Amino acid sequence: MNHQSPGFPEVRLRRLRYHPGVRNLVREISIDPKRLILPLFVRSGSGLRIPIPSMPGNDQLSLDEFVKEVREVEKLGAGGIILFGIPDQKDAEGSDAMCEHGIIAQAIKAARDVVGPEFLIITDVCFCEYTDHGHCGVLKKMPNGQVEVDNDATLENLVKQTLVQARAGVDMVAPSGMMDGMIAAIRNGFDQNGFEHLPIMSYSAKYASAFYGPFRDAAESAPQFGDRRSYQMDPAASADQAIREVELDIAEGADIVMVKPALAYLDIIRMVHDRFPALPLAAYNVSGEFSMVKAAALNGWIDEKRIVLESLTSIVRAGAGIILTYWAKDVARWLA
Repeated sequence: MNHQSPGFPEVRLRRLRYHPGVRNLVREISIDPKRLILPLFVRSGSGLRIPIPSMPGNDQLSLDEFVKEVREVEKLGAGGIILFGIPDQKDAEGSDAMCEHGIIAQAIKAARDVVGPEFLIITDVCFCEYTDHGHCGVLKKMPNGQVEVDNDATLENLVKQTLVQARAGVDMVAPSGMMDGMIAAIRNGFDQNGFEHLPIMSYSAKYASAFYGPFRDAAESAPQFGDRRSYQMDPAASADQAIREVELDIAEGADIVMVKPALAYLDIIRMVHDRFPALPLAAYNVSGEFSMVKAAALNGWIDEKRIVLESLTSIVRAGAGIILTYWAKDVARWLA
């Protein structure tokens, strides 16, 4: 037997697996419910829990039901919520998002009244839920006759939107529209209006993904024409493009960066983590990822709990310290 080079039978890695206590001792990756953020969909009305058929267990919530949900999320030990608003009236600019009495401003205030100081109220910052055309900003006609989102005009509205949210008491904003310069515009707006303390979590590498389908049902935000590929990233683009997007957002003042979706882009999460190890990194475990597992679990084909915990572990192992996930409540219960 050769003792010069290590190998079997001297080296037996199963020694670190034979006993559950040993496995726990050497385990390096863990999921902390405090680092999980639950997306919620809120609308006006009373006593409403409107089921989202493509996302079993998720509902559009009226403000009174939303408050009950927020209390439960905090009690279970999750880190916070991220809000998506569904207004009663939509228009070309998404005016409700910029209104002091709009649905998101109301939701922030309602949540602020019932949660403790450690529980985070985060808002998704975009216009797709609020516009009658379903795109993420102001539209303009291009010289070639096509209609596209006007990047710079949208920046002005993003500042108005986030200032409304800041005045309502939000703890963090998360711009998701992939407009060039959006982080700088929002940061300048905050700093010039006394909100220097508010952090920005940017959807820095957000792909034009097929995994968003159920979300568009939930937020009633499907584009009425075309798609969002002219501003969200091409899934087939070089990974270096994602790094460049992240670099630009950091330079503009982003405090946390995000990769969306998560599971199909674990390579991007790892690259961003390796390139910017000191910067907090989030990942969005999106609606399509959720709904596929739910459908398979409801058919009895998979063990939902094991699949979910394994998937979230893979996201953490790739380098994300913060996960936005529709399983935040379930995971908090499972790990309790």
